[in-house]
Amino acid sequence: MIKVELARRVKDLPPYLFAGIDRMKQEAIARGVDLIDMSIGDPDIPTPAHIVEAMKKAVENPAHHRYPSYEGMPSFRQAVAGWYGSRFNVRLDPATEVVSLIGSKEGIGHIPLAFVNPGDVVLVPSPGYPVYPVGTLFAGGRPHIMPLIEENGFLPDFKSIPEDILNAAKLMFINYPNNPTSVTAGSGFYEEAIGLANKYGIIIAHDAAYSEIYYDRKKPMSFLEVNGAKDVGIEFHSLSKTYNMTGWRIGFAVGNKDVIAGLGKIKSNLDSGVFQAVQEASIIALKTGDEILSGIRDVYQERRNILWSGLRGLGLHAIKPEATFYLWVKAPQGYGSSDFTAHLLDGAGVLSTPGSGFGEPGEGYIRFALTVPVERIKEALERIKKVL
Repeated sequence: MIKVELARRVKDLPPYLFAGIDRMKQEAIARGVDLIDMSIGDPDIPTPAHIVEAMKKAVENPAHHRYPSYEGMPSFRQAVAGWYGSRFNVRLDPATEVVSLIGSKEGIGHIPLAFVNPGDVVLVPSPGYPVYPVGTLFAGGRPHIMPLIEENGFLPDFKSIPEDILNAAKLMFINYPNNPTSVTAGSGFYEEAIGLANKYGIIIAHDAAYSEIYYDRKKPMSFLEVNGAKDVGIEFHSLSKTYNMTGWRIGFAVGNKDVIAGLGKIKSNLDSGVFQAVQEASIIALKTGDEILSGIRDVYQERRNILWSGLRGLGLHAIKPEATFYLWVKAPQGYGSSDFTAHLLDGAGVLSTPGSGFGEPGEGYIRFALTVPVERIKEALERIKKVL
């Protein structure tokens, strides 16, 4: 019998946040808890019917049953470029500035492998998506945390980053609309980031997966709308949140052609591209009229308003989301993130996500996902009221 020993890169990983959340969920269900799960950002609204119908038709085409292209079908990349043109007024060359992804998570996890050598620094926002530091560690890089604190509008303070760190940095992740804090960023922030990238030779990887889940008709902008953005970086996007296609696993990266080519080299060696039938259906998705998307946003806005006002009414400090389908909420005095998450689960049968799981600067907060119907949100508020 051999001794199976994990590689150090796996041994040294922190537990994956959402795997732990899933264990908590399964344990509660096994105890017979009527669980209201507001922990993970997996939309409960079905994929729009016209996209499903397009998928059914595409699956029947034998041409799609063979290996797909690594970069994505030309027609899919053209659809992405067309969408960027109409949504953000950003011009992209579909041949060199667009690549398909098996969901944006895959691209985010792989990009450090293309550009980060062992010991290089990667600037990582925290609290933030756990894949930013994990992808960095897999590449042998050193994550340097950029704290996102409420007093600074949950934007990183670039001026506080030491000079030696900036000189060693190869890559910087940023993410707006932001998960988990739900704030957006404006052109001034992106201009500052681009200036920093130019000065120190840092590649910017902007995660824009939530750009189409916004409130009060205030559309978030794309990083690529700002002059000089394409000179220093790329933007990741996903169809998961916009079109309720989390299980379909398709996204894309766009921007600087050399960065896109580097990411493409990693992908061509590690995966075989996205199933072409999914790409065909995604072309239809990208042409979806705003009457459908605005209807989806209206559902989330109603949920946001009810949960935000309800939590505020219970005396909790909740950040009003500008975008995304999350609420970032401060735990009451005397509770840490994990303590309060456990208290709500054990006492109210309501599952949230501890902010500390998104990084140390998230300690003292919890995150709710607006992925349950209004009736369950109201019930969750009643249950929370009883245990506070």
